[in-house]
Amino acid sequence: MTKRKEQFKEASALTVSHEIRIRFNETDPLGIVWHGNYITYFEDGREAFGRQHGLTYLDIGNTGYTTPIVKSKCEHKLSLRYGDVVTIETTVVDTPAAKMVYRFKIIDAKGEIACTGETVQVFLDKEGNLMLTNPPFYEEWKRKVGLLL
Repeated sequence: MTKRKEQFKEASALTVSHEIRIRFNETDPLGIVWHGNYITYFEDGREAFGRQHGLTYLDIGNTGYTTPIVKSKCEHKLSLRYGDVVTIETTVVDTPAAKMVYRFKIIDAKGEIACTGETVQVFLDKEGNLMLTNPPFYEEWKRKVGLLL
């Protein structure tokens, strides 16, 4: 089986780290984080990224667009447990396509990667139409952060 070559690169300068503590209600009867909560942690990472870089859902909504998630992937490496303090690293992927791609690493207190993942979001206008090109606000944001020259 041939692995597809990665087309676009992470913009590593645009990585935001966000620390959280695992709550009791996020664990299953085995005492480990229920697998579905990792997607919520990715959301926490995206929100932290947006607050730091002016790209929150509210910021985007104020421009007249929405960005639904159309793809998510999550790879579990280590178990997390109630009370663990973890860091969510969120990095935007630089792509010319009309979408936002984020990559995530969830790192435990020992510095080991517990989980990696990725989400892909597309742009919809006010009428819910899929945008085939990047909206003007996103092009401007990319210029501001150095992704477009």
